[in-house]
Amino acid sequence: MKNLIRAAAGALLIPAFVLASAPAQAQETFRIGFVNPDRVLREAQPAKAAQAKLEAEFLKREKELTGQGDALKAASEKFEREAPTLSESQRVTRQRGLVDQDRDFQRKRREFQEDLNARKNEELQQVYERANRVVKQVAETEKYDAILQEAIYINPKHDITDKVIKALNASVSSSAPAAGK
Repeated sequence: MKNLIRAAAGALLIPAFVLASAPAQAQETFRIGFVNPDRVLREAQPAKAAQAKLEAEFLKREKELTGQGDALKAASEKFEREAPTLSESQRVTRQRGLVDQDRDFQRKRREFQEDLNARKNEELQQVYERANRVVKQVAETEKYDAILQEAIYINPKHDITDKVIKALNASVSSSAPAAGK
């Protein structure tokens, strides 16, 4: 009798296991990938090219500002040394001149920073758009269902950042000859 009960219970459990595993087999696998946008901006050729372009574009203005700042500092130090020997009117006149120079310097520095930030945002936007197109191409080619750019934790096996960087670099090298024609 015990054997009959065991056989009946076993016969009932087998279809239950088959039914439980059937939905898992019927489901498609969900492929997920991760891209580290910070690494893309540090390592991809388009990002490096954009950075070099910005540096070349703003180098002259930065040198001028540095020179103006150094001149202002030297004038201020000279004033501090000579202030005790100057008359009151000379001291007030030179002090006003230094304040005006400092105000002009601060204004130029602020304008420089605003211009640099605006251009940096323009260049980065172009790199982001290009990178997003490459991410989409990689996702479609390799049949990913989702690509994440931010996560608290991601298993390194899902990280496709290297593939994206390689594809971005390849797109630069393949479009460079075409752009030169």
